[in-house]
Amino acid sequence: MIRVVLVEDDLRVARVNRDLLEADPEVHVLGTATSVAEGDQLVRHLRPDLVLLDVYLPDGTGLDLLRSWRARGEVFDVLMVTAADDAGVVQSALSHGAFDYLIKPFDRSRLGDALARFRRRKALTGATFDQASLDRYLGVASAAPLPKGVDARTLERVADLLTRHPDGLSAEDVGGLVGLSRPTAWRYLEHLVGTGRARLDYQYGAGRPSKRYKAHGARNNEDSGARS
Repeated sequence: MIRVVLVEDDLRVARVNRDLLEADPEVHVLGTATSVAEGDQLVRHLRPDLVLLDVYLPDGTGLDLLRSWRARGEVFDVLMVTAADDAGVVQSALSHGAFDYLIKPFDRSRLGDALARFRRRKALTGATFDQASLDRYLGVASAAPLPKGVDARTLERVADLLTRHPDGLSAEDVGGLVGLSRPTAWRYLEHLVGTGRARLDYQYGAGRPSKRYKAHGARNNEDSGARS
């Protein structure tokens, strides 16, 4: 059974959230607090597994409450459920140990996802990981293997060259600077383009247009001058 406390000053919202939570037979809402002081008292008394915490409360903020809980070593999980959508608030909540953050109004399915994450966290007690299983738990995608003939160290050298030459380089330029043949340099450059780390521009003049590879986000000097 997941034992939950709600800290929410809008009683209508609290009732809706309680109904959504208790639609899951393994969830029991122990009580609802409508202020920072009441929330702290309720948590001390009831010792929940999970707290759903609003940010804006009559006598302070949920962030203040979260900080105080962590400062005194409380280990229950906290799910932020709030209208606060400012990036600084989100970052502060997550950095102080909230495991998830729902912005009102949210979908029922999103709350279900949060509960599923909570259950996975609780199932980890006593577990050990190898890196692959930890990456799966954290949702970190494994890097795709490099194509044949592309070396990771050389790839980073080529990427660094593009960063240091914002006007772009040709495959011939890169080959000369790194010590690669033109076809090999082209292979590295095309890989950077394909993975979103570089882009290909064409420079037009007499004859055929020349290909210039640039780090993703780099601007031409003339573009920079026009905007300065």
